[in-house]
Amino acid sequence: MIANNPLLENFDYAPFSKIKNEHYKPAIKQAIQLANQEIDAITNLNEKPTFQNTIEALEYSGEKLGRITGIFFNINAAETNEEIQQIAQEISPWLSKFKNDLLLNEALFTRVKTVFQEKENLNLTPEQQMLLEKHYKSFSRNGANLSDTDKEKLREIDTELAQLSLSFGEHVLAETNAYELLIENEADLEGLPEDEKETAAQLAKANGRDGFLFTLQYPSYLPFMKYVKNRTLRKKMALAFGKKAFQDNVFNNEEIVLKIAKLRYQRAQLLGYKTHAHFVLEERMAKNPEKVNNFLAELKEKAQTKAKAQFNELETFAKNLDNIDRLEKWDSAYYAEKLKQQRFDLDDEKLKPYFKLENVIKGVFDISEKLYQLKFQEVDNIDKYHEEVKTYQVTNTQGDKVALLYADFHPRAGKRGGAWMTVYKDQQQKNNHNERPHISIVCNFTRATENKPSLLTFNEVTTLFHEFGHALHGMLANTTYPSLSGTSVYWDFVELPSQLLENWCYEEEALALFAKHYQTNELIPQNLIEKIKKAANFLEGMQTLRQLSFGMLDMAWHATNPSDIDNVKKHETQAFEATKLFPDASENCMSTAFSHIFQGGYSSGYYSYKWAEVLDADAFAYFKENGIFNLEIATKFKNHILSQGGTQDPMLLYKRFRGKEPNPNALLKRAGLLD
Repeated sequence: MIANNPLLENFDYAPFSKIKNEHYKPAIKQAIQLANQEIDAITNLNEKPTFQNTIEALEYSGEKLGRITGIFFNINAAETNEEIQQIAQEISPWLSKFKNDLLLNEALFTRVKTVFQEKENLNLTPEQQMLLEKHYKSFSRNGANLSDTDKEKLREIDTELAQLSLSFGEHVLAETNAYELLIENEADLEGLPEDEKETAAQLAKANGRDGFLFTLQYPSYLPFMKYVKNRTLRKKMALAFGKKAFQDNVFNNEEIVLKIAKLRYQRAQLLGYKTHAHFVLEERMAKNPEKVNNFLAELKEKAQTKAKAQFNELETFAKNLDNIDRLEKWDSAYYAEKLKQQRFDLDDEKLKPYFKLENVIKGVFDISEKLYQLKFQEVDNIDKYHEEVKTYQVTNTQGDKVALLYADFHPRAGKRGGAWMTVYKDQQQKNNHNERPHISIVCNFTRATENKPSLLTFNEVTTLFHEFGHALHGMLANTTYPSLSGTSVYWDFVELPSQLLENWCYEEEALALFAKHYQTNELIPQNLIEKIKKAANFLEGMQTLRQLSFGMLDMAWHATNPSDIDNVKKHETQAFEATKLFPDASENCMSTAFSHIFQGGYSSGYYSYKWAEVLDADAFAYFKENGIFNLEIATKFKNHILSQGGTQDPMLLYKRFRGKEPNPNALLKRAGLLD
């Protein structure tokens, strides 16, 4: 299939419509060969190693392989099937071998090391210094100094880890897709809004069934848990959600979790680090597990009293309302919604008519134009991987091309859950040309029905803004080197742009741009805006404790020696003990479906959501003091944060924007955790 393989041709936009599954393996195989030839060209040079002939040459090598694998793995996340998953399993060892061959290449490391040792005399720019350090560390932190025997062990570990991670994700997706709850009697759905019933009825009809069909996809699962009065059915759904990949079937992930944790530890030890977390955090703002654990513990100390008080209040409310014996996990969303309605007279169903998907998209575009002078033009001449994907050309106010944006909003069987931003083409400056990036956001939002357009919950609105914040980080990238571009920053810094943009969802001046009733075009009433603001900190102590518990679970897997762990559930239960509010459900286990840390890039990094919240609360306080559309501050954020990627230390970049280090009290104040 090498002949006429679209992936091997020169292309700017990904040629989705031309790609067949059988193109991937031969294209990747040939791209690996090409990348190896590019590496050989560097190592075979007789000239003295220089920054240009070694570091820059290495940086720009493997570009075709990167584009092809980027397309493949993005498709494997957003539009997969069994054949693609099988290909992923087959190519994963090839890519692990290629990476190991590169990082364990002694001749290449010798050249890189030579340049690194002369760095003080090379008169490099800050970005070039960062690139040199990044490439040197990629070797030194990944086995270049190991013995041949240990290098072989590292290869074996990396190959196995790559395949285990793929299997983990496939199992979670399979379990998510496998579960269906068919409700035939409409009376069982008391409390569920008509919109949600219509969606469930439509799903049942599409599957040739009578009644109302519910799945574990978030747009189906979350409204069910929030509104359905029938406690037995809520329990059934919650247990099904919580035991994904924790059942006695071929999709069980317990052994995979144990293997991943132990292999990561062995790998870290091999490289001279105490634990996997020590290895990872060396290249983070936090620097070490002790600082992360202290950070989580300090926030827990401040949140726990409020969280327990809020839990007791919610439990008392539920007992008084429905005479339940105790508050369980499957009661939380339901009674929280009831209490929120009582306290603030605020119901998501009252808000949804003001958040038509198309209006929210236009809103985030308009806000980006006000802040960063961007224009978004939907185009229909760009190839797509699915008919539902929308494509936009992004320009600045002078008409210069800034980026291409793909947007994929609704759940499908081939799409993994959650929401994410990804890249199809990196921004870089090469041959005196600034190559602009191709960015994608992928979500799982409520679909339109036969009678209504896609109306978003307020949580979905903030999710869209969150992912768009990541997209802006990618689209406004303006660096020289692709590996330092866009979101290629320290992991505990990457959430700053995304979490910062969420703040505009709560501001009257921003909501006035897009929160309009889908039928009447009436602007969202002022009293609803006030209620949204007042409800912003509702049960924030509980929510904070929940997020901290996930960070602590991550560290429990990765900041200790896992060699003696033989029971995933038991280990998880111990990790959750310090933050526990709800009774445990023995049938459930989070770790077996905790894709962030066992499939995504968040191992030893889940704390970064809270870490970045400190940054974003402090950054938004700066906007609030001077106006949320203050052009001077927005320009500083664009110039010092969004455009700079990973070219310099993130705290240095933040201080250039803000003029000082972040104040943690900004987060505590915003969350209502400071008295």
